[in-house]
Amino acid sequence: MALPIMAVLMFFLVLPILMILAVSFWQATEFSIIPAFDLENYEFLFGSNVTYRVFFNTFKYAFITWVFTLGIGFTVAYFLAFHVRSLTWQIVLFLLCTIPFWTSNIIRMISWIPFLGRNGIANSTLLSWGVIDEPLDWLLFSDFAVILAFVHLYTLFMVVPIFNTMMRIDKSLIEAARDAGASGAQILWNVIIPLTKPGIMIGTIFVVTLVMGDFITVRFMSGSQSANVGRLISNDIALLAYPSASATAVVLLLTVLLVIGIMLRFVDIRKEL
Repeated sequence: MALPIMAVLMFFLVLPILMILAVSFWQATEFSIIPAFDLENYEFLFGSNVTYRVFFNTFKYAFITWVFTLGIGFTVAYFLAFHVRSLTWQIVLFLLCTIPFWTSNIIRMISWIPFLGRNGIANSTLLSWGVIDEPLDWLLFSDFAVILAFVHLYTLFMVVPIFNTMMRIDKSLIEAARDAGASGAQILWNVIIPLTKPGIMIGTIFVVTLVMGDFITVRFMSGSQSANVGRLISNDIALLAYPSASATAVVLLLTVLLVIGIMLRFVDIRKEL
């Protein structure tokens, strides 16, 4: 059984990565690609200020999105696990959270555009209530719009592993802490959060990797005024600059693996696997 699985992983995962790595060292001219070993793509990548600004943007989007998805995801999971007593209602409310996933990411992301636009629902409502005197331009085609879309798209990836971990917590531990005189905040900080760390870490890996690789959301919600590493790769591919795109993809992959490796040093997620 292990041999077929390894063969599939080698063919569909390892081999494509090795091909991208090989192409990243090729030379590229205006009209052709030369399969010869060259470090020019990496030299250009690390020698450009644009690269560092784009990577900073990528980490900024990932970090801010992680903060909001963790806050929302933990709250939702905590409510479902500890405040909804009926298993039936837990399932119903959990499935309710998955309704947005019945449509594609692109449709859910684009649906924010008419809502956040200068003449959209949000501005029209705020104007009618007298909260603002003129439409807010920063609601759309801005970092705010990008992060809002990311949070909307990826919060469920934080909810699911945290909820799964919380459901495994022995309720007698909470009762014992309460009997010992611990307050609700103390129980949350000293019992629930430590026992939920594996789920938080799994959700963090999902959210961070998805945000760092997403380029469609950044393109549409920023109005092409901002960029992340995914957009940099997409632009190179559109220009048929495959060696440059491959070099950027390799650096992004190594960066993501490094981030995941650092996170796994703090929490053992094998308990959840």
